[in-house]
Amino acid sequence: MAVFHVRGRVLPGTAYVDLWISGDTISLRPIANAETLADDGWIVPGLVDAHCHVGIKYGGGHEDLAGSIAQAEVERDVGALLLRDAGSPVDTRSLDDLDDLPRIIRAGRHIASPKRYIPGLAVDIEDDSQLPEAVRQQARIGDGWVKLVGDWIDRSVGDLRPLWDDKIVKEAIDAAHDEGARVTAHVFGEDALPGLIAAGIDCIEHGTGLTDETVEMMVAHGTALVPTLINIETFPSIAASATKYPVYARHMLELHGRVSETIAHAHDAGVPIFAGTDAGGSIRHGRIADEVHALTGIGMSPTDALGAASWSAREWLGRRGIEHGAPADLLVYTQDPRTGPDVLSSPDIVVLRGIPSTRSR
Repeated sequence: MAVFHVRGRVLPGTAYVDLWISGDTISLRPIANAETLADDGWIVPGLVDAHCHVGIKYGGGHEDLAGSIAQAEVERDVGALLLRDAGSPVDTRSLDDLDDLPRIIRAGRHIASPKRYIPGLAVDIEDDSQLPEAVRQQARIGDGWVKLVGDWIDRSVGDLRPLWDDKIVKEAIDAAHDEGARVTAHVFGEDALPGLIAAGIDCIEHGTGLTDETVEMMVAHGTALVPTLINIETFPSIAASATKYPVYARHMLELHGRVSETIAHAHDAGVPIFAGTDAGGSIRHGRIADEVHALTGIGMSPTDALGAASWSAREWLGRRGIEHGAPADLLVYTQDPRTGPDVLSSPDIVVLRGIPSTRSR
């Protein structure tokens, strides 16, 4: 079995550390006859895209197996070695058998109600009373997460509206927790947030409709936020395509216009924030570095923004970083990856499951 050695500054620390890699395991104790991959540089636990969709085509529709593999390869090549797949219409379990692809944490399929989400992506619940059982089913399919669609345009009123009654949401989230799963929800607007947070939801995706009140609720409940800032950049084009629904279009523009202030307030208040791109559909895969850069724009330090896509995100997801005995998923940079997205998206060495690959710039 090949053994490798890496020396560098393990972020977020500043001290030099020697690491040995044997099989799929990191060792802080020396191992004889190791090949040195790097003797200087910056070392980072493999990046995390905490909101992506392996299996949804760019532009919409379902990917086949080859397309899903290609998406995962793009993520791997920019250093995203752990993906929280926040809802996919296809079964990507077979990707787990490919050692050169990122590890995936799945949330099963989105759960929505008929005509209240993107056609073909979600499990549609005809009657709200079915929601808790649907959540149980997706909890058993997934890897410890369930994804609800919290709000979407209701064409009968021409604006964003919650999909679920607060009482049934509480029952559904309790059901997920009974199954040992956490729950997250897609939420653009304001109205769905109080009920979801009060019901004990674990995470909110997007969160553009957060208010002072719901930020305080998130802090009190320990609810996490994955704001997908690069996806929010699509709101003006969504509004432009919604000319039949002027109230909705105006609402989306308002949410977009204040997103920096909204997410900055959540960060300042102490809401745990993690980096996710919403890749798949309208966002291309491989853009986690752009999301990290966007997080610095709402007041996160470059170190904290990187942590939101690496060591902090791994801890939140229950995955280990760089420590003795941890799985050997790490990146090595000759330049400080906090200096910008061009550097962060081009790791010089990618080690995935203990197997190193060197990439030229």
